Amino acid sequence: MTDQQLVENAAFRLQRAERAIAFTGAGISVESGIPPFRGPGGLWSKYDPSCLELEYFLRYPLEAWMVIKEIFFDYFGEARPNMAHQVFAQLEKEELLAGVITQNIDHLHQLAGSQYVIEFHGNNQYLICLNCGHRVKAAPSVFEHLPPMCVECGSVLKPDFVFYGEGIPETSFERAYAEAQQADVWLVAGTTGEVMPACGIPIEAKRNGATIIEINISPSEFTDTITDIFLRGKASEVLGELNVVLHGPLFSPVNI
Repeated sequence: MTDQQLVENAAFRLQRAERAIAFTGAGISVESGIPPFRGPGGLWSKYDPSCLELEYFLRYPLEAWMVIKEIFFDYFGEARPNMAHQVFAQLEKEELLAGVITQNIDHLHQLAGSQYVIEFHGNNQYLICLNCGHRVKAAPSVFEHLPPMCVECGSVLKPDFVFYGEGIPETSFERAYAEAQQADVWLVAGTTGEVMPACGIPIEAKRNGATIIEINISPSEFTDTITDIFLRGKASEVLGELNVVLHGPLFSPVNI
């Protein structure tokens, strides 16, 4: 098939879906100015990833927080949703998409207007006290002194996203795997399929008979194993094309 035919085929599957869901990774936010964590030019080529190891964080909170603040609050705080985030939000509004499961912590899906978002790894919008459970909004005033401390018990606050050595929040885990049982069409975008246990979600969906439409700039771990339609390119460009086809006056299922 040509690239255009692949996009039209994907649009057809999406239109005919009983329940479609998006599954996104770091690649979708690259065009918003957030580099991926792994690979050439990734964040872990510039910063020490040990700052996100729970044991290191608890032992050296100031050193960890100096890196965490720079990456996840100063740097991420400047990012804005791109076309990919906006298309997903629009498709949800039009009831062509039930919602989004994201591995990202940047909150860009919500900023774009998505209402049903399962944040598998949490987000950078809040800090939490591991001692008493108190949560606070990640406002600039919280970072005036590092490490930020809990006003309730005086313990060090931690970003409310998943660190290495932590489990996935139970509610997010259960909701994501429930979608793997229900959704029959998946738009998988901007993920390498390497991060466990998140990468198991589309695999479980495939086991349950779902159609997997993958959008990536290069093949992933999913491409030759579970993907039914591979749309190669930047997420914003491919989703923009898909959106045009879905709303084009000449598109209908008989064209497939």
